[in-house]
This record gives sequence, structure tokens and C-alpha cells, in this order.
Amino acid sequence: MRTSLKPICTFFLFLFSFCFHAQPTNALSLSDKIYGLSKFWSEVNYNFVYLYKVDKQQWEAAYKRAIENIQHTTSDYQYYRELQRLCAVLKDGHTQVYLPENIEKQLMLYSFGEYRIVPMNVAGKVLITQINKSKSKEIPFGSEIVKVNGIPTQAYINESVKPYISVSTLHELNNKAAAFLFRGFEGERFNIEIRTPNGKIRSLTLTHAPTEEKDVFPDSMPSKPNFELKWLQNKIAYIGIHTFNDAEVVKSFEEKLPEIQAAKGIIIDLRNNGGGSAKNAKNIAKYFIEGNLLYGERTYSREIIPTDRGIGSFLTAEDTLKGKPEWGLSAEDSKAYFKAYLGSKFYEYPYAPDTLAATVKLLMPTIVLTGNYTNSAAEDFLIFLDGQKRVKRLGEYTSGSTGQPLQIDLPGNATAWICTKRATFPDGREFVGVGIEPDILVERTTNDILYPLKYDSQLEKAEKYIMKIK
Repeated sequence: MRTSLKPICTFFLFLFSFCFHAQPTNALSLSDKIYGLSKFWSEVNYNFVYLYKVDKQQWEAAYKRAIENIQHTTSDYQYYRELQRLCAVLKDGHTQVYLPENIEKQLMLYSFGEYRIVPMNVAGKVLITQINKSKSKEIPFGSEIVKVNGIPTQAYINESVKPYISVSTLHELNNKAAAFLFRGFEGERFNIEIRTPNGKIRSLTLTHAPTEEKDVFPDSMPSKPNFELKWLQNKIAYIGIHTFNDAEVVKSFEEKLPEIQAAKGIIIDLRNNGGGSAKNAKNIAKYFIEGNLLYGERTYSREIIPTDRGIGSFLTAEDTLKGKPEWGLSAEDSKAYFKAYLGSKFYEYPYAPDTLAATVKLLMPTIVLTGNYTNSAAEDFLIFLDGQKRVKRLGEYTSGSTGQPLQIDLPGNATAWICTKRATFPDGREFVGVGIEPDILVERTTNDILYPLKYDSQLEKAEKYIMKIK
């Protein structure tokens, strides 16, 4: 609900509606705001599995800054933004502060009344990748946004967008920052400067307002089903798995098994699979491995024993090398206690491969297409298939984010996630914070991004690779 101001007279109603864009209420008390901030901070300190990677002084300074800043917030939205700024210091995609629904639904991304503009990160630049059709001549598709509110776009993003985004990898941060460039409320104004494809510089004022026109140029990609099977040339089966969040995906896949068995090669597309259930991923992966053993990720969680932390608090880094003889502590003992104090002592969950028999095996040459939006359970799927001789990953680095979030409630119906599980490849290789590396790196071209209905160089490379090794 937008704030409604009771006017004393018609003049003041006009004045307020003219001067202020829509903002949420300031319903939370200062004590509620401080409580919510402290709750999030303390839960992170106790539960966040990657806290050992965070600079302690930076984290504590960010907390102190947030305490100061929230006392001056004039709306609940500003308060939650301060929580998101603090969260972003953790740099983890499974650790988030989520706005209450009543605030989230007011925010706009692409609607500016007579304009509908969709920005996207393309090779380090922010390009307009869609525009409502009636304005497509005025604002040429593919134009670069070079300034926002008088500031060079990347400088504006670094100052006003990225500090509020918590993600695990730089490529995901760049993608989200471009998408969220104009996130704001109805009435919020952006003065932008664009460079058209022919090099002309144009200035434009955009004000958030509902946009009635739905048609955009170029046409949007049609929505895809969760599972799709298509046949390419030379009996290559294209299998699109766009989520693991629904067990129906496994059912749909298994129903097509008799048909898929006739393929000479398979391309599995996970580029826009944001994850879901690792169990669903496992139940499809079992058909692509030799034998019945599936090696999944190794998992760890923080081992928190307050007495061990207490002992560790009296030790130094030097003690982990020489021990503390006067206390009867070896270097190994000192290291364990000191790690407990720092929050980097882990419990490793018992590890063993899963035994899953499959009625048939699909052991023909297989390419798995990956991208920056391949996330969570989709990354689990890649780990299950890692090391299979007939399976190669092609495309770009994945999102590099997985884990088990702890959900906590915050004042005003907001929630937060805190990642409690560390995951690695079976051999200990890290991928969270990096992304899973493709065996064959093929980055999307500008044409792939701007004209997705016409170009797909990654799919073309996958077809050529399978034809070469068949």
C-alpha cells in the first residue's frame, strides 16, 4: 500500500503528490529496527558458514555503520536497504535480506510510463536489450547507457547499486547490477545518457510509472516448459531442463527415455536452471553415469563449541605453529582451538557415494550447456556428472552459489537467509564464490544476448563438438 497523506487543503495534497515519489511507510519503531539489525548480525556470526572468509574488521565496521545509519532512516524501505547493504559485505548468493511483500510489489524495474526499457550487462557495458515497440525508433535497441543522473554508468552502479547486492561471484554481481539499475518506486526519476549504435549521444528523463504497452522490440523469448526435448540434425537430442524445483521434471524426462535412447549424441541445457531439489537432479543424473555410484558434493557446517572458542580466544596465530607448551597444547591442538575461535572449524558430514540404479544408461557423447544463471541444484547436477568421460561442460562459469540457508524472521514481515552449509566437489575443489568452470569455455556473443531468437553460438559449438567425437 502506498502512503496516503491526509490533506489539510487541496493545495497541500497537490504539493506533496508533486514533490514526493511513492515511498513505503515508516511504521517500524527505532527499537524494532535496531532489534532486526542485531538479530541478523548475531545469527550471521553464529551460523554463516563462510564467515571465516570475511574480513573481521570490515564486518564489524559495517555493523557499526548500519547502527548509525538506521537511526536516520525515514522509511521502512530505507531501513531494509541498510540491512541489505550489511548483507552484501558477506558476498554470498544464499545469504539474503528479503523485503516484505507489500514493499517488494511496489518496486519497478523497467516501467517508465511511455517507455519500457530493459537494461542488461553485455560484455561489461549496460545495453538496452528491449524497448517498447512504439519507442524503438526513438531509442534504438542495443544503445548503451553511458550515464545515470550525470554519473558514468559503471561509477553509478558501483556507488548506488552493487553495495546492496549479495552474490557469490563477480559475474553474477555484474549481471544483477545491470538488471537492477533502475529499481525504484513509482515517481522515481532517472536522467540518463545513451549512446546509440551509430554513436549518437542522447539524453532522456525516465520516471517510474505503469507502462500500458506490453509489446517490446525485439520480441521476448517465449516461455519455456520446465522440460523440453527437441531433435537437432544428425540425431542429436536437445534436452532443456530449466528447473529442478519440480519432481515432474524427472517424470517428464523418464517418459521420453525410450525416444532419447535412439540419440547419437545429447545436449543438456542448464543455462537458465536456477536450481531446486538436489534429489531431482540426482534422479536424472543417474542415467548419464557409468555404473551406479553417484559422487555428490562434500558438505560441511561450522562446529561451534563455546568452550573451544574460549580457549582459542587466548591463543595467537604463532601458537598454531609452535603450540602452547605451558598449557600442554601441541601445535595441532592450538590450531584446532584457534580455528574454533575464528569460526573456521568445520564438521564434515559423513561422505559416501549414492547408489542409484537406472533402468537404462545414456552413454553417448553428451554436452551440458552451462551459464552464469546455472545455480544451486543445477550445479549439484554438474558435480554428479563430473569426471564422466563422455560428458563435457560447455559454455560459461556457473553462478557459484549453493548451500542450505537458515531462514529467520525480521520485523515488519521481512525475512533473511543465512547460508549454513559449505559445499565442495568430492575432491575438495571449491566452486562457491568462483563458479563451476566449463570444460570448453564459450562465452555468449553480443548477438546471442541481443538476438536470442536468432543466435545461439554455444548451442552451435556443442553440436559441432558432438559431431567431431561421435
